[in-house]
Amino acid sequence: MSANPRPNRAARRFLVAAAGLTTVGALVAAMPASANGHGGHGGGNGNGHPKPSSRTVDVQLLSLNDLHGNLEPPAGSSGKVGTVDAGGAEHLATSLRKAREGKKYSITAAAGDMIGGSPMLSGLFHDEPTVEALNKMKLDVTSVGNHEFDEGPAELLRIQNGGCHPTEGCYEKDKKGKPKKFKGADFPYLSANVTKEKTGKTLLKPYTVWKKNGVKIGFIGVTLENTPGVVTANGVKGLKFHDEIETVNKYAKELDRQGVKSIVALIHEGGAPASSAYDYNCDSPGPGDGISGPITAIAKGISPKVDALVTGHTHQSYVCTIPDPAGNPRLVTSAASFGKVYTETTLTYDRRTQDIVRTTAKSPTSRNHIVTRDQPEREKLGADMRKLIERWNVLAAPIANRPQGFISADIEGRGSKELEKPLGSLIADAQQQGLAAADKGGAQLALMNPGGIRSDLVYKASGAEGDGVVTYGEAFTVQPFTNLMNVVDLTGADLIAALKQQVSGGNEASPKILQISKGLTYTLDLTKKGADRVDAASIKLNGEVIDPAKTYRVAMNEFLAGGGDNFPALALGKNKLNAASDLDVFNAYLAANSSAAKPIAPPAAGRITIVK
Repeated sequence: MSANPRPNRAARRFLVAAAGLTTVGALVAAMPASANGHGGHGGGNGNGHPKPSSRTVDVQLLSLNDLHGNLEPPAGSSGKVGTVDAGGAEHLATSLRKAREGKKYSITAAAGDMIGGSPMLSGLFHDEPTVEALNKMKLDVTSVGNHEFDEGPAELLRIQNGGCHPTEGCYEKDKKGKPKKFKGADFPYLSANVTKEKTGKTLLKPYTVWKKNGVKIGFIGVTLENTPGVVTANGVKGLKFHDEIETVNKYAKELDRQGVKSIVALIHEGGAPASSAYDYNCDSPGPGDGISGPITAIAKGISPKVDALVTGHTHQSYVCTIPDPAGNPRLVTSAASFGKVYTETTLTYDRRTQDIVRTTAKSPTSRNHIVTRDQPEREKLGADMRKLIERWNVLAAPIANRPQGFISADIEGRGSKELEKPLGSLIADAQQQGLAAADKGGAQLALMNPGGIRSDLVYKASGAEGDGVVTYGEAFTVQPFTNLMNVVDLTGADLIAALKQQVSGGNEASPKILQISKGLTYTLDLTKKGADRVDAASIKLNGEVIDPAKTYRVAMNEFLAGGGDNFPALALGKNKLNAASDLDVFNAYLAANSSAAKPIAPPAAGRITIVK
């Protein structure tokens, strides 16, 4: 998802100083067999299903996406699938290892954003703990998501290849007391559509071929083409991002020429299913009818040479078939986010044609499974994850457990389904109040991008701090990017344009509703279309209609101030003042405005009047 990344340098420097899948689904990519078409060579028995024989073998594909460094179970509503508590590395590892039992051929693949936007346990250490965990879980391959670029291409290459951080060094020591070098990812990161501007060469490998006992399956990985629109400029400096369809088709041809006929695309882009059910099948009444969003056009444009698409980015769960350019349905899956769900698919591989046998089944039996937290096998199968988390928590404890403030109840952010999120309002209030003084910027109002809110604030204690206490680690998990705050002059016309851009232009298909500080109000009419959804006459600050010709001092993080998330009007700000990081501003607000006797309550809704 979109966010506003920036390395948490200050916190990490402080730390260094302080610390010195269960049931196998039957095939997959539901696709008519054809005597001459890709994927339809032989194996048919007249009813669209492969004839059982030693010529074919079943290959299990376990897939996930958008883990975002959630090694510990996500808190609050962010850690639920429906009403079921889900997620956490201990439970994810248990689920995957159970699913692989008895499977001769099994591949585990991911569709990006495995790191970045991470909770403190991982983010404080530049996500080294998460990569270590994924190595132990035997992840075979992943595409690169937009969040893998949070700290720039050089850091992504370090994550792939290993080596200690260039400024913070190594976090641990070996048994001899020497710095313990980070080994990097055992699995390949694929990003076929990201090239270096100077050379035109890909930053990372475009594809890889998984092989075992003569079985060959190619994986092509592509990153969100719009990554420059959702990552700070430094994160993508010197890089070009190319069209997903053209790139996948290019490398599908290359793999085909090499004799690799079975191909899976790992795409960090996704869709919006019509249902929020974790195991939703989009094929009702027809293939792909129950899903919308960018992945539908991408799926329809990718070559029939590709047998299945594993997708991500939108944090949704779905198992669909979407017609390929030949009009044949092809499997497209996504497994929510934060390690709460994984997808299990069976690829039927024909040894003679070296291709995936596709069936004419109307609905794929590939399934999404919840990563539940009540698996008794976790005591054995998840023990190494538990030890890993405990080890890194010891290093994080000096900072993570430090109290910052107090709340009276859960304050929902990431987990909120409302357009006006309680935690979004609280963050915006913190930014406006913290930067209101003349010497700090003179902010009259504040705007916060919803993608930068990574979690909820939960009332129940996560450790020994006590109920209602907000720790530094919990605040970090909410805002892990530590963007610098900016205060700029915007004309009333620019402010009106920005609020209209929430639901128009690049955001029309997938609106991004800014979280706003107290005193700013307006009406959002969802019965209308595009920019007309925001009534300019209804936009008021402290009861006064915004004057297009007047100048207002507006606080926002540097990501938004640069026009991120498709808000070009916000990049028109003048007289910019750089302030403290968003995390520091938020923590200062908690300290100044709450106590054990007077905790902060969830802000009331009503700043945005929504007409449905």
